[in-house]
Amino acid sequence: MAFQKSPDGGWGWVIVLVSFFTQFLCYGSPLAVGVLYIEWLDLFGEGKGKTALVGSLASGVGLLASPVCSLCVSSFGARPVTIFSGFMVAGGLMLSSFAPNIYFLLFSYGIVVGLGCGLLYTATVTVTCQYFDSRRGLALGLISTGSSVGLFIYAALQRVLIEFYGLDGCLLIVGALALNILACGSLMRPLQVSNCTLPEKTAPENVPDRYCMYNEKEKNLEENIKILDKSYSHEEKCKSALASGDCGQENPLHKIPTTMMHAKEPEPYKKKVAKQTYFCKQLAKRKWQLYKNYCDETVSLFKNKVFSALFIAILLFDIGGFPPSLLMEDVARSSNVKEEEFVMPLISIIGIMTAVGKLLLGILADFKWINTLYLYVVTLIVTGLALCAIPFAKSYVTLAILSGILGFLTGNWSIFPYVTTKTVGIDRLGHAYGILMFFAGLGNSLGPPIVGWFYDWTQTYDTAFYFSGACVLLGGFTLLLAALPCWDTCDRKPPKQTPTTFLYKVASNV
Repeated sequence: MAFQKSPDGGWGWVIVLVSFFTQFLCYGSPLAVGVLYIEWLDLFGEGKGKTALVGSLASGVGLLASPVCSLCVSSFGARPVTIFSGFMVAGGLMLSSFAPNIYFLLFSYGIVVGLGCGLLYTATVTVTCQYFDSRRGLALGLISTGSSVGLFIYAALQRVLIEFYGLDGCLLIVGALALNILACGSLMRPLQVSNCTLPEKTAPENVPDRYCMYNEKEKNLEENIKILDKSYSHEEKCKSALASGDCGQENPLHKIPTTMMHAKEPEPYKKKVAKQTYFCKQLAKRKWQLYKNYCDETVSLFKNKVFSALFIAILLFDIGGFPPSLLMEDVARSSNVKEEEFVMPLISIIGIMTAVGKLLLGILADFKWINTLYLYVVTLIVTGLALCAIPFAKSYVTLAILSGILGFLTGNWSIFPYVTTKTVGIDRLGHAYGILMFFAGLGNSLGPPIVGWFYDWTQTYDTAFYFSGACVLLGGFTLLLAALPCWDTCDRKPPKQTPTTFLYKVASNV
C-alpha cells in the first residue's frame, strides 16, 4: 500500500489549522489546571500532593501511553482516533463537574482526559507529517503552539467561568467547547492510496528474505507431509491387519480405485495441516525475532552515554520543571500576593511565553553555528536557577518575571526532537523518542505531587522548589558532562581492533 506524495500545501494547511485548534481545545484546560487546582483544594480539603496528582495525571498519562496511542493511530487512522478522543476529552471534563471526591477526579480528569489528549496529540502530529515533507518543521511548529495558546486563554477563561457559573458550570462549559474537536477531526481527510503500487520485486531488501522463506517453506511442507503420510500409512496397516481375509481376495480392478481414493482423500487435509503448522512456526519465529531486535536496539541505545544522560535529563526536567505551570497560582496565594495586583494570571504568562520560546528556540536550532545539544543544556541549567529563585519572589512582579522565564525555557520542547536526532540518528529516532516520551510522562506524573507533598510536610514551598531546581540542575550537568568533546576523542581510539574482531567471527563460523 503506497500513499500519495506529501503535497506540502493545499489541503495540508487545513490540516495544520484544525490540528492547531485540536491541541488548543484538548490541552487548554489540562495545562491551565492550576486555576482549577485552587478550587479543588478548597472544595475537597485534601492535601496539596494528592490534589496536584489530578493535574499531573492529565499531562502525564498521554505521554506514558504514547506507544498505545501510536498503535491506535496507525491501525485506525487519524480521523477516527480524533473523533473518538474528542468524545473522551469532552466526556471526561463533563464527568469531572459531578465529582463527589478527589478519587473520582483522578479517574475522570486525570486518566480519561489525559489519555484522550495523548491520542489527539499523536493523531495531529501523524496526519501533519503525512501532508508535509519539505515544510514539515514549520507545520509542526505551528500546531505545537496550539497548546501554548490554549494555556494562555484557558487560564483566564476558566477563572471568569468559575466567578459566573461556579466550578461545576465551568467544567461543563469547557467540556462543551471540547466537542468542537469532533468538527476538527472530520476535516482530517487522509491521503488517498495510490492506484499504481510498486511491484514487490522492486524492493531489493526484501528479495533475499523472500527467497530464503520460499526455500524454507518448501522444505518444511515436504517434511510435514511426509510425517502425515507415515502416520496415515501406519493407520492403514493397522486397519488391514484387523480386516477379514475376504479383503485379500478382492478383484484387483476394484482394489486399485479404492487405494487411489484413500491416497487422494487425505491430500488436501494434509497440505492444509502442514501449511497451518508452518505458518504458526514462522509467525512465532517472526514475533520472537521482532521482540529480540527491539530489545537489542533498546540495549544499544542505552549503551550510548549521551542518550543515557538524555533520558536522565528529561526525567529530572519534568519532575522539577513541570510543577510551576500547575502550582504557580497557589504559590502566589501562599506568598500573600493580593488578587488586586494580578494584572494577568501567572499561568497565562507561562503559556504565552512558552509559545514564544517554542518559536524562537526552534529558529535558533536551525542555525548551523549553534550546537542544539548545548542549547538544550543551557535551557536546563537556567531553568534550574530560576526554580531556585522562586522562594525569594514575594511580589507579583517578581513572580511574573520568573513565570515568563520558566515559560520561555519550557519551549525547549520544540528542539527536543532535534537533540534526539543528533544523539541517536534519524534511523532510530522513532524508537528513541518513544522511550524518552515515556520517561517524560513519568516525570510529569511525579513532579507536582512531590512538590505538593513537600508543602504538606513543611507548610512552605521553599524546600519544594529548591528540590525542583536541584533536579533540573542535576539533569543539565549530567547531560553536559556526557556531551563533552573529550568523550568523542576517547571513543575514536578503539576502531583499530575491528579487523581482529571480524577475523574472529569468521573463524568461529568456520
